[in-house]
Amino acid sequence: MSQLQTVAKPRRNTELLLLILALGMSALANALVNLNLGRTFDNDFFAQIAILAGLSLAFHMVLRFKAKYADPVILPVVVALNGLGLAVIHRLDIATGDTAGQRQWMWTSLAVVAAIAVVWFLRDHRILRRYTYISLLASVVLLILPLVPGISAGNVNGATVWIAIGPFTFQPGEIAKITLAIFFAGYLSSNRDLILLAGKKIGPLQLPRVRDLAPMIVAWLASVGVLVFQRDLGTSILFFGLFMVMIYVATSRISWILIGLALIAVGGVAAYQIFPHVTQRIDVWVNALDPEYIGAPFGSGQIVSGLFGMANGGLLGTGFGQGAPYSIPLANSDMIIASIGEELGLVGLFAILCLYALFIARGFRAALGTRDAFGKLLAVGLSFAVALQCFVIIGGVTRLIPLTGLTTPFLAAGGSSLLSNWIIVALILKISDAARRPIDVTGPPAPVETTPTIDQAQKEVPAP
Repeated sequence: MSQLQTVAKPRRNTELLLLILALGMSALANALVNLNLGRTFDNDFFAQIAILAGLSLAFHMVLRFKAKYADPVILPVVVALNGLGLAVIHRLDIATGDTAGQRQWMWTSLAVVAAIAVVWFLRDHRILRRYTYISLLASVVLLILPLVPGISAGNVNGATVWIAIGPFTFQPGEIAKITLAIFFAGYLSSNRDLILLAGKKIGPLQLPRVRDLAPMIVAWLASVGVLVFQRDLGTSILFFGLFMVMIYVATSRISWILIGLALIAVGGVAAYQIFPHVTQRIDVWVNALDPEYIGAPFGSGQIVSGLFGMANGGLLGTGFGQGAPYSIPLANSDMIIASIGEELGLVGLFAILCLYALFIARGFRAALGTRDAFGKLLAVGLSFAVALQCFVIIGGVTRLIPLTGLTTPFLAAGGSSLLSNWIIVALILKISDAARRPIDVTGPPAPVETTPTIDQAQKEVPAP
């Protein structure tokens, strides 16, 4: 009878308790919206709470059977964020007469079902490594789709990133960030020996060989292509930043970061000089409080409205239903952080940032615990994609950096973003299950993939 080394307990009961708290927070937020706006608790209120609870508990039960050692904190954190986003969108719908909340409920249901399917059918995350180059091809197709006549939704809010299928629109780039993360993880885990071969040394920096720069150059050109043809600054930053972080994790060389920053600087300066839409974004950011820019089309009116809304919220906020976030353009999507800042205040925004930080930290923890290089890189890449997306959009809303068109994960109205981020949750949960699952210590030790040193790489890889 084999003896198992206990690495971690399943802790599904802990997850259930946290999930009940997250669902309670969502129900309370919806209740406050109705009470403060003088609305009754109608059948829709109870139906929506029941739908979110049913989906969340179904996901929890699937984890009990298919990934019982998965991290117990990730699912409750995501449910709390998603539930709060639904409450805020519902509050804005009441003020504006829009139906974005109904669409968000539909996409939430679809996204959770898709995440459940990933956990149920994906036996092992390492299977995805077989599809490294298929993922690259899928990424290229997904990025090209918004430019294809007939299905392209055209220019929406200054960017060409949407496709239209009947009455529905979808942003393929949101799924592309997942397929790109799979490709980068597969490529880097398979070719890190070659990438680690030493090139020239300048002071304390060990530079890579010129031939090994090809992947970074390709990633840089792809990001520039998104910026040029789709006019989407946020997605361009996201894709290149994702590759930079993953290649640094794979090699532990600071030189890759410095080279990446140099490419960003060159690309940024060139884009500012050549492309009018980039020039406009930067000028609007720098001169946001200039009356000439506030009143201009595609000017800084949106940013300034958000800043004044958050200032009106102060420390504790005006309370759900007591502010005027509906006066902010795109309050339920691009500017939902400003809407929350007005009605929940600085304390509410800090609480949301803590939830994001907890989710990202748990993703990194799963990466540290898993025993294969592919899983480590994939978990880091997916977690960092969410982190960078949060930084780019929240930094833009607070005027720390230029505003881009990315959505706030799990909170903002947007079906494609919600779907892709729930799939990311499912993949991280599968990786964390593999990381925390007990291993058999009686049989022969399983091979553990480690990153070789530079000397080892030079000995093991034939010289060209």
